[in-house]
Amino acid sequence: MLALATLATITLSGALGTSAAAQNPNNISAAVVAPANPAPTNSQPSDLASSTAPQSGDVAVDASQVNPSSLADLVAQQSVDGELTPELRCLATAIYFEAGHETLAGELAVGRVIVARTKSGRFPHSYCGVVMQPSQFSFVHHGALPTVKDTAVWRKAVAIAAIAANGSWHSKAEGALFFHATYVSPHWNRTRIAQVDNQIFYR
Repeated sequence: MLALATLATITLSGALGTSAAAQNPNNISAAVVAPANPAPTNSQPSDLASSTAPQSGDVAVDASQVNPSSLADLVAQQSVDGELTPELRCLATAIYFEAGHETLAGELAVGRVIVARTKSGRFPHSYCGVVMQPSQFSFVHHGALPTVKDTAVWRKAVAIAAIAANGSWHSKAEGALFFHATYVSPHWNRTRIAQVDNQIFYR
């Protein structure tokens, strides 16, 4: 398992324009890197295959790569080396276990649910608080995150976590607070927003 650290530098090469750092509710420093109204995509980088978290991180802007044309491009621009903050590890771990085999759009949708929960006033205000909340995520056992190996799938989840935390790509399930797999039927009395891959998302 990657070592936990209280601080981590996450370099987002390819942010748009000049650096515009802003502090989000989970204390992740982030430049605004979203292209204007980017279209969601289901494409995945071809080199990311097989198997199945954050509070501060400085963002560096690389003016040589601007306006990523797809979510896959934006993922490829993320630097996933170095230590992760506990909060980013929580977010990435949830993405890894809940959507590690989904498309990038599916992973982002799950990540954005966790981010949305921290801002809703109805859930804990931190990513770890949301992920570790009892009876919410089945991969959490006895209040602890499982060990995750440093694989291509994990690195992809870390990149998506950074994008989800920064709000740098629009998700088709934006605003959702709940989701479930298509093979279960909880019959929730909630407003359905979208289906992304094998997950259905609700407000």
